Amino acid sequence: RASPLVASIGNILHNERTVPLLCYLDAFSGISGDMLVGALADAGADQAAIVDVLASLDTGAVLSFERVKRCGIAATKFHVAIQETHAHRHLAHILKMIGNAALPASAKRNAAAVFQRLAEAEAAVHQVSVERVHFHEVGAADSIADIVGACVGFELLGVTSIVSAPLNVGSGTASTAHGLLPVPAPATAALLRGKPIYSDGPAVELTTPTGAALAVTLAREFGPLPPMKIAAAGYGAGGYDFPDRANVLRVILGEETGAAEATTI
Repeated sequence: RASPLVASIGNILHNERTVPLLCYLDAFSGISGDMLVGALADAGADQAAIVDVLASLDTGAVLSFERVKRCGIAATKFHVAIQETHAHRHLAHILKMIGNAALPASAKRNAAAVFQRLAEAEAAVHQVSVERVHFHEVGAADSIADIVGACVGFELLGVTSIVSAPLNVGSGTASTAHGLLPVPAPATAALLRGKPIYSDGPAVELTTPTGAALAVTLAREFGPLPPMKIAAAGYGAGGYDFPDRANVLRVILGEETGAAEATTI
């Protein structure tokens, strides 16, 4: 029997659109987990439902949404305040947390698949087995909230298909639990093998391992905006506020029209 929380999500979905809904990830300023959760909430995903679901994970994190501006564009910032520091978790522990949480079944499957993909990338980078991978930033409460929150946000909006733009990964270096690493970080580069990426803008990390894992695991393809009839758009704010560009992830939601001639010359 579904928990009251899962049932309430089902009621929200039942009252929403019934046509197949495409979500386009417009990652012109990169993608991170918190940017994606913020963008989905900005596009209409019920913020209270996201917070309630994430509370069932028992991470101890305090979650909130804030309306902000990035280069003059109104956006939603997803905040995760954590008590712990440098928490290390193995994949099995994280999958157990997801399995025990009050999540819809599809959100559980998607979140577990994203973490599995992350574990495989980290294992390849550090040359250890997937079971021995220690999640540092990725395994901390904030990234668990980001990944599960994004999967729940897609569920709340009734998204049935995801397409991603080529990812702007940034440049320079990033400070991590493993020390100073080049951008894209090794795990990010491993995740994005075979996917279209580019580097533009400030010399900072724009696409994080969490954001990359969400995109490559959940998107059916990478490419230009498909022909569609727009129903909604949302903007999720990143942590930086650059003076010359809006540091946001835009999601565009709509019904695919199948007008191939619109994008073919």
